[in-house]
Amino acid sequence: MARSLAASSGPLDTASGQAANAMPPADRWRSLRLFAANPSAWFGMIFLLAVFAGAALAPVIYPGDPLSMVGRPLLWPGENPAFPLGTDGLGRDVAAELLHGARQSLFVGIIGTALGAVVGVVVGAAAGTFGGWVDTILVRILEVFQTLPNFVLLVVLVAIAGPQLWSITLALGIVTWPPLARITRAEFRAQRNKEFVLAAVGLGYGKTRIIFREILPNALPAIVVTASIMLAMAILMESALSFMGLGDPNTVSWGSMIGDGRQFLRTNWNLTAIPGVAIALTVLAFNLIGDALNDALNPRYVRRG
Repeated sequence: MARSLAASSGPLDTASGQAANAMPPADRWRSLRLFAANPSAWFGMIFLLAVFAGAALAPVIYPGDPLSMVGRPLLWPGENPAFPLGTDGLGRDVAAELLHGARQSLFVGIIGTALGAVVGVVVGAAAGTFGGWVDTILVRILEVFQTLPNFVLLVVLVAIAGPQLWSITLALGIVTWPPLARITRAEFRAQRNKEFVLAAVGLGYGKTRIIFREILPNALPAIVVTASIMLAMAILMESALSFMGLGDPNTVSWGSMIGDGRQFLRTNWNLTAIPGVAIALTVLAFNLIGDALNDALNPRYVRRG
């Protein structure tokens, strides 16, 4: 047995090293071409690039406090050149609020999803790799979180911790990790009995190397697609929290803009329409990119390409 393993150590090591890559180079190029040929992906990327640029340049374009009252209340867009998107019921510049609000919505959504991704990948990888009692315990914990409505849990957590930026971000991480853990566990369970993983085990590689060098690169496509969808959901949930008055009162977000403008819905519907359209298009852009990534990284489409 030992002699046989020693004699085959070279080919096994080569196979394991090649399998550590998520895709062969040819498939990676096909995936890139499929993604670049998708017009929905281009729309999503261009729109998100504009949103990120606006958020990054917000302190430069509007250096003051976006919550300051700077003009006559309830100006319509175009009515005063100084306020291209008009003013709200308190005389605040809607354009300044929109750009600064993008900063909070994107920050909370991205950081919250990143926290959820870290927890979800660790839990899913542990459950899918070790199996046995580890898998049983982690799956039971996952099932408990899955039985709770996401938004209700989010509201409860923020209400307990207080509506602050850090508490909202942490609560979003707690809410977004179960779907990522579920998909990671499924991917690891599907990969752990593949030949390249068994070869790595036969060569005596440790669990850490097998997880991070052999299985995780092959599971990343599904994780990335799921994370992009959860990021869009995180932005929606943060906006809903701010709309309900559970956002950070010291900052402006798209959801709080809708909440402030709802009392003027019949007379100045633009106050809710402008941030509402911004939320809808941003979420749509993330979903389009997620769908394009799913098509580009799907092995069936890659082989056809």
